[in-house]
Amino acid sequence: MTVFYLVRHGVTSHTGHKLSGWMPDIHLTDAGRAQAEAAAESLANAPLKSIYASPIDRTAETAKIIAARHDLRVRTRKDLGEVEYGRWTNKSLKVVAQTKLWTKVQRWPAGATFPDGESFVAVQNRGVAAIEALRARHPKDHVCIVSHGDVIRLVVAHYMGVHLDLFQRIHVTPGSLTVLAITDEGPGILTLNAPPGSHLGGP
Repeated sequence: MTVFYLVRHGVTSHTGHKLSGWMPDIHLTDAGRAQAEAAAESLANAPLKSIYASPIDRTAETAKIIAARHDLRVRTRKDLGEVEYGRWTNKSLKVVAQTKLWTKVQRWPAGATFPDGESFVAVQNRGVAAIEALRARHPKDHVCIVSHGDVIRLVVAHYMGVHLDLFQRIHVTPGSLTVLAITDEGPGILTLNAPPGSHLGGP
């Protein structure tokens, strides 16, 4: 069995306001660092063998705070990175909410592709492929993955057997922890969207 601790990065100045996407130099705020520290505290006693993160600043910063508790180095994987929002990158949510595509994103995300960017289908496929690649590499380990809200929700939806069009019903808040265990017999969600600082029991 491989146990994955899926952590969403802490908040930035863009969180809830703008689509940061892959923009560089969007760093954790003081509140975001506090969330990362709280997540690290939740995982302090977890028997982590490895920690992986999206290569984007806010995830790398969150992962380093967690890794310091375990004397691990953070390994980056591009396939754990944020949705490629294309021309929507750095747009405010208020602006994009006025577009026809936004209605599609909300009502039929399986059919939505961001302008010059990715589709949710593509993001889910690469996210699940990353999990499966890491499961093959760590067949009996506890692994921490620091990624982004939509990526984690899409991965969780897959392993829960939830259709992609319903993935936005899954809540993954900043700094939260979701625990996924996968055996040869199948997956299980042990914890979903636990607030940073929550006590996590073992699998």
